[in-house]
Amino acid sequence: MTTAARKELGFLLRLTQDGEALSMPQSRPMPDIGAGCHELRVTDAGGEWRLVYAVTPEAVVVLDVFKKTTRTTPQTILTRCARRLRDYHRRDSK
Repeated sequence: MTTAARKELGFLLRLTQDGEALSMPQSRPMPDIGAGCHELRVTDAGGEWRLVYAVTPEAVVVLDVFKKTTRTTPQTILTRCARRLRDYHRRDSK
């Protein structure tokens, strides 16, 4: 991932933290993972990158970052993100 792509992802995350609701093409809802889940979409010279995040009342939680190599998001990534979100909510409720 290039520095420009990292900066763009950081900028988009900051907008999200500030309460701005992003939409396509920068952000796409991912309800199959959980409530409030989305993926940021950035393209650079190295390819297409995705950052999966969840917006909760307390925080914007980054669940995964990966290089998009297939047309659909692999099930392994969806499962991992759902597990991380569940783990976050469990820790948060303690």
